[in-house]
Amino acid sequence: MTPETVPPCLGCGTCCFSKLATFVRVDGLDHARLGSRGDELTVFNGNRCHMTMFEGHCAALVIDVTTGRFVCSVYEDRPAVCRDLERGSPECRAERHEKGERPLVELRRLGGPG
Repeated sequence: MTPETVPPCLGCGTCCFSKLATFVRVDGLDHARLGSRGDELTVFNGNRCHMTMFEGHCAALVIDVTTGRFVCSVYEDRPAVCRDLERGSPECRAERHEKGERPLVELRRLGGPG
């Protein structure tokens, strides 16, 4: 699979899904970049910070049931780990391989196309 054959991130959202409560690590710079939304979208476990998970996906993910799009509400300010995941990279392909059905299942659950 080449980057050209991987769907656009707005049509995918797979990397935002996880069954883990501590999926996306947030460091101090990430938290500062999130600004006023930092407290709303992150959770501390001791001295470690992670993005809050909501119903199996990052709380920053907005699922548009009408269009079937997956949009990060903090895309410009997203954590470094999210910035480092390149569309079509081996890591992206692994995410799609391991959990590619999760966004579609959630979209169906919410009554959207899929």
